[in-house]
Amino acid sequence: MDHDPIQQYYGETLASTGDLKTGACCSPTAMPVYLRKWLGELPQAVTDRFYGCGSPIPAAIDGATVLDLGCGTGRDAFLVSRLVGATGRVIGLDMTAAQLEVARQAQAEHRDLTGLDNLDFRDGRIEDLAAAGIADASVDVVISNCVLNLSADKAAVFAEILRVLKPGGELFFSDVYADRRIPRELLDDPVLRGECLSGALYPEDFRRLLLAHGVADYRVTTRSPVPLLDEDIEARIGMIAFQSITVRAFKLDLEDRCEDFGQTASYLGSIAHHPHRFMLDDHHMFERDRPMLVCGNTAAMLADTRYGPHFEVTPRRSHFGLFGGCAAPATQDASTSGACC
Repeated sequence: MDHDPIQQYYGETLASTGDLKTGACCSPTAMPVYLRKWLGELPQAVTDRFYGCGSPIPAAIDGATVLDLGCGTGRDAFLVSRLVGATGRVIGLDMTAAQLEVARQAQAEHRDLTGLDNLDFRDGRIEDLAAAGIADASVDVVISNCVLNLSADKAAVFAEILRVLKPGGELFFSDVYADRRIPRELLDDPVLRGECLSGALYPEDFRRLLLAHGVADYRVTTRSPVPLLDEDIEARIGMIAFQSITVRAFKLDLEDRCEDFGQTASYLGSIAHHPHRFMLDDHHMFERDRPMLVCGNTAAMLADTRYGPHFEVTPRRSHFGLFGGCAAPATQDASTSGACC
């Protein structure tokens, strides 16, 4: 599919969030309080043209290099800029000139307000990060907010993401998912595509796509329904249920089942803005100083990534079989979680 209809939809058709025909855009109240405060300090031109469906703002990224795919006017990139600090770097990539112009115009105000000069907005396509000058294993975290569904070549997107991530790096993104494959006759509908519906990811195909690129386990952090607010859209595609889901996946050598090695993990309470607890996914909430039994994959996600300094993870001992209630295949209910525990 040609990118031009997407560029036109986000560069010309949509003038603000209010022009969207679905309820995919999340409320700012879904953010932690500290992010909401910073959000209120952004220029209105940045927030008015925000079309994301979640809040994929990662933790523990002080000094990190973060790549924001489909950054648009830069809302998330400006927030992440504060979290990576003076020693970190944020690269915002987008293919829509009108959106990038807003982001670049806001840079000086952001720099004057925060004293940070760590933002780099680039013109480019998410299927070809090399053309945008992003080298192999050069990025700590890749984020994206309701953009990956817009690509007609998702395999290329995920291949590029895994190419540029460092070992142990993380993909943390929000996007729209469908409870079934989209009918072929709707795939190229410009409105349904622009509204992030006809390109929505089907969880089973998403799982298979990650597995094909060497990612055997991913984790869901949050999910919420996407209401269809337009009568015509409801008539055309209302037979499908859509959700906004936020997912994290790591560039790690993981197993396709959750195996039990007798390990525990304890959160040290040292991640900024998370003094009491840290949520890895929708079924792993770590309280400070409270050990939790974990599978081998979860242990690796905590010990072999940037989260390592913030956790005490016991080493592997004997193998005790599948972890907990993981007798069923990991593929049994991928729509509930990317993990099998």
